[in-house]
Amino acid sequence: MAVYAIGDVQGCYNELKQLLETIRYNSDEDRLWFTGDLVNRGPDSLDTLRLVRSFGDSAITVLGNHDLHLLAIAFSDRKPGRKDTLKQVLEAPDRDELLDWLRSLPLMHTDQDLGFSLVHAGLHPDWSISKAQSLAREVEAVLRSNDHTAYYKHMYGDKPRNWSDKLSGWPRLRFITNTFTRLRYCTETGIPGLDVKGPPGTQPPNMHPWFELRHRASREQRILFGHWSTLPVSSNHAACNVYPLDTGCLWGGKLTALRIDAVPLETTRISCPESRHPGN
Repeated sequence: MAVYAIGDVQGCYNELKQLLETIRYNSDEDRLWFTGDLVNRGPDSLDTLRLVRSFGDSAITVLGNHDLHLLAIAFSDRKPGRKDTLKQVLEAPDRDELLDWLRSLPLMHTDQDLGFSLVHAGLHPDWSISKAQSLAREVEAVLRSNDHTAYYKHMYGDKPRNWSDKLSGWPRLRFITNTFTRLRYCTETGIPGLDVKGPPGTQPPNMHPWFELRHRASREQRILFGHWSTLPVSSNHAACNVYPLDTGCLWGGKLTALRIDAVPLETTRISCPESRHPGN
């Protein structure tokens, strides 16, 4: 059995199929971990969802911000954005089955035997792995309940900016959601810079990549994440116990699979020859 972690697909179905062929994925034996953002901006979100869902228990997917955005459009009065490519999903005959499956997915997955945790974007520096797991379950419980439609109406926004265990209600759930699905940079005290998206070196001087903070409570656990397509691949990441996997397939970069049960870890990348983003 092999276990592969795969970066953000974002509707790039053909590239995902090619990557699975390249690693000779066997659904009867192998396991896949997806960093989230299965959908949006790419050309084929519908077939991507159908494929990953068809893997059943052989695949683990954490929710990304684009996945949650799809749910918000489907279940609330949120309107699609100009660059969204979600129409096929929303009009599909199996729409309900796909959306119910999507909202059953976790925000975080941890495998103690393999020694890895999987999130879409990042973790607050004050959160240990066990603390983060507990907070993820708070949002997951709402998504899987009859209150999920109310959640989408309160999900958007950058506030509150400070984490506190005393936060409650929608502000608490919004901060947790933003951290798991949108975080790239934060200050030394953990205030996120959610509008800062460029590679390290372009951020304001008070902002740092979330994983570089030395006092980060999750530093001892290896963490797989996506979301950050402008983050260059660096050997320094392993020193921080993090493994970024979004290598910008949507933008004409690559789609990455990391075999996480191998020693040493094995990386496979396929080229995505042109940008599929509707703004290009």
